[in-house]
Formats: sequence, structure tokens, C-alpha cells
Amino acid sequence: MHFDLIDLKLFLRVLESGNITAGAAHSHLSLASASARIRGLESSLGIPLLERGRRGVTPTSAGKALAQHARLILQQVERMQVDLTDYVQGFKGQIRLLCNTSALSEYLPELLAGFLVSHPSIDINLEEHPSLRILHAVRHGTADIGIISDAVDATGLQTQPFRADPLTLIAPPGHPLAEQSTLRFAQSLDYEFVGLGVASAMAIYLEEQALHAGRRLKIRVRAESYDGVMRMVARGAGLGIVPQAAIERFQESARFKSLPLSDLWADRRLLLCAADFSALPAYAKALVRTLNPEIALLDIPMSSPDN
Repeated sequence: MHFDLIDLKLFLRVLESGNITAGAAHSHLSLASASARIRGLESSLGIPLLERGRRGVTPTSAGKALAQHARLILQQVERMQVDLTDYVQGFKGQIRLLCNTSALSEYLPELLAGFLVSHPSIDINLEEHPSLRILHAVRHGTADIGIISDAVDATGLQTQPFRADPLTLIAPPGHPLAEQSTLRFAQSLDYEFVGLGVASAMAIYLEEQALHAGRRLKIRVRAESYDGVMRMVARGAGLGIVPQAAIERFQESARFKSLPLSDLWADRRLLLCAADFSALPAYAKALVRTLNPEIALLDIPMSSPDN
């Protein structure tokens, strides 16, 4: 199998334009050269990649598969070029880390600060996303490491434990639910909530759980952080759902009632995930060791759900 990056770029441009002539022009190649390169690809692979017709070309099933791999390869090359540029500018590396709301607000600030102090030539590109989007990004190579809830299917990725992250319902004093010792999420949906911003991963997650129960959350007001949610709940604005870790660090937690949720999805754990931990750059592996020192030090094998 012999082809180069020019072949892959050409093939993608041919698919985008729908004909070889336009693809050749966009690739700054003559039509003869472009046609020869496409035929060379097909000959090398031993299978047709394009169906040729009067109105242009369309990919065969094999062509579609090649296009998917070509995009990933070119994306990795682009990332390599960016990283090498950082080396020239004095940076040793940049880590792309995606996480959910709980990880971002409750667990990562001190860990990442310590890591950055110890590794002054490494930058971290940190973004908050719902777990499903994180899985997609890690699978497609647009993130190095993700932190996800164990409620999502991480098949095809490697995972490591990160933190237990149970979710707890909080209610102001005197609320009808405040005397319960535990309850199901569905029991709270008759009442009004203080929520997080609509774009936060946690807000999306809770809205999805409400929809699974055939209901919608009644949001009176939205806060920008768990602290904001707890402060409003403490003063009677409505119910809230926050990680137990947020309650434990909140100085005014005595001003509301904490009610554990009995739903399985609420007793969740956060996982580190990567396509292949062993294939990460050394500086990204250093971050994994910071995020999960026990697993790294004990050298316990990382799980691969599809093995």
C-alpha cells in the first residue's frame, strides 16, 4: 500500500467537489496527474474507491472508509505541526483535556494548578462538555484525554477511575421534600429548581434524565456555578442538584437539607478516558499520573471495554 499526504488531500478534495477536475484544481495538480494519483490509490488498495458517472464521482463504501481515515490522518498531521511549532517557540507540549461540569468545578482546579507549576513548559487546553461529546472528541482524536461519567458507553476507549461523584438533591428548610431521607429524581419533578446555565454539561445531563422520566425540569432561575445554586437554595429559591463534593466544601451547607438520590445514574463515578493511554505523549502521561497517582504508581492495567 503506497500513497502519500498529497494523495489523501486530493482524494478528499475530489469527494468535496464531486469531480476529479475540480479536485485537481483545488490541489494545484493537472487533471492527468490527479487521475493518475487516484488510479494509483485504487491499484494500491486493490479496490475501486470512486464510482464514475456523467455528473461526476461518488465514493464507494471503501472510498467512504478511506475518506474517514484520511481526515483523521490529516488532522493528526496538523496537530503535529502545531505541536512542533510550540517546540520552536519554547513550548514542549499542549494537552487537550475535556471534562464535565463536576470535574471542572470540584476536582481539577487544584490538581491542574499543581501540575502547571511543576511543568512550566506545558499548556492545557481545558474545555467543559457533556460526556457524550467528550467521547466523540476522544474517539476522533480532537482531544487527548477526557473525564466522563460512567453512565455513558465508553466502548472502544481505555478508561481509568478518577473520582466518585454522587449527585445529591438539596432543598431549602421547610420544603415539602425536606423531611425525606432519600428519594428518586422523579419525585422532585413536581417542584421548581435552581439550575445551572443551559450550556453547562450538568444542566444538559439533568434535563436528559428528566426527559427519560417523561417530564421537564421546572427551572425558576439559573446560576453560573454550584456555589450559586447552593446559595439560592439555602435562601428558599427552589430545589437544586449538585455533586456531594460541592456540598462538602460549601460553608453554608447547614442552611439546606441534603437528600441522596436513589437513582442509579446519580450514584456515578468519573472516569479518565483516552484512545490509548500508552500512546499519549510523555507530557500527557505525566498529567494522567497527576490525575490518578494511585493507578499510575501501582501500574494497574487500564481497562479497555471492548477487549
